[in-house]
Amino acid sequence: MKRETAWRVFAGEFNDSTVEIKGQGDMSPSYVVTPLGAKVNRLFIIGVLTDVEKISEEGELLRAHISDPTGVFTLYSGQYQKDATDALGKIEVPAFVAVIGKARTYKPEEGIVYVSIRPEKIMEVSAETRDRWIFETSKNTKDRIEAILEAMKMEQSNTQELKKLGYSTELSEGIVEALKNYSNIDINKYLRLIHESLQYLRPRKETLPDLEEKPKKNTSLEKEESAEEEEKKEEETVETKVKEKDEKKTDNFEETEKIVLEIIKKVEGEDGAAWDLITEKCEKAGLDNDTIEEVLNSLMDKGLIYEPILGTIKST
Repeated sequence: MKRETAWRVFAGEFNDSTVEIKGQGDMSPSYVVTPLGAKVNRLFIIGVLTDVEKISEEGELLRAHISDPTGVFTLYSGQYQKDATDALGKIEVPAFVAVIGKARTYKPEEGIVYVSIRPEKIMEVSAETRDRWIFETSKNTKDRIEAILEAMKMEQSNTQELKKLGYSTELSEGIVEALKNYSNIDINKYLRLIHESLQYLRPRKETLPDLEEKPKKNTSLEKEESAEEEEKKEEETVETKVKEKDEKKTDNFEETEKIVLEIIKKVEGEDGAAWDLITEKCEKAGLDNDTIEEVLNSLMDKGLIYEPILGTIKST
């Protein structure tokens, strides 16, 4: 049996998934299909391990959370993943970690689906490795957006036609399933995920390759040049509208994040700083309570701060 692709998918896309393709038989793989058509059996993620919790009396089952710039992945690891479980128990949080694992679903009732990851391998990595993952995942997400836009132009989405355009069998099949099962896919939402993630990498932007490079197509099956130009303009128009709307707000918010993070680093001790103290210092800097709370939540999502105990904040 061939080894399944380990997809690079942001938490913001993976956690929106509600479609599962069940394997037929014990040895047949099952898949979670994301709204952008990633047909996921296995994932490769990198982010900040923020907490690890024992959820069984024997301590053999652990629950952990890993954050990326778009959200939080939930992991469950037990006795049948002994190496991963042992590794999780030894890593001191917060830490940058890389995980390869299987996609899992939980359906507490009809119409409600929660996704999680059962880790196969986990290891600590550097911040630079995490940043490279964010960039590569942004590229992969953009490729899926371009592919699903192609499928939306078809009278009826078709795996073979998508494959002719140079997309993989796995992605082509996933896109067809996504369009069958998800109504009103919010493309702009996922463009914003990419945009926000790349803004987070802005200090190192000059060292990164160009995200605007289009996926490689089968040259023998490419459309005429005029059609390609029209397609490119259409996609750029969607992205430009989102950027124009969010650019000013994003820049101002990033400056506020820097101010709050500096305040935290100034007032925290070895064990961190009380939430009330941080709020007081931020108010003196001219920030209102709603902004302070929004910024603190954003910094936590990005893994720049965490809450070692309830009501205490510490920088990573």
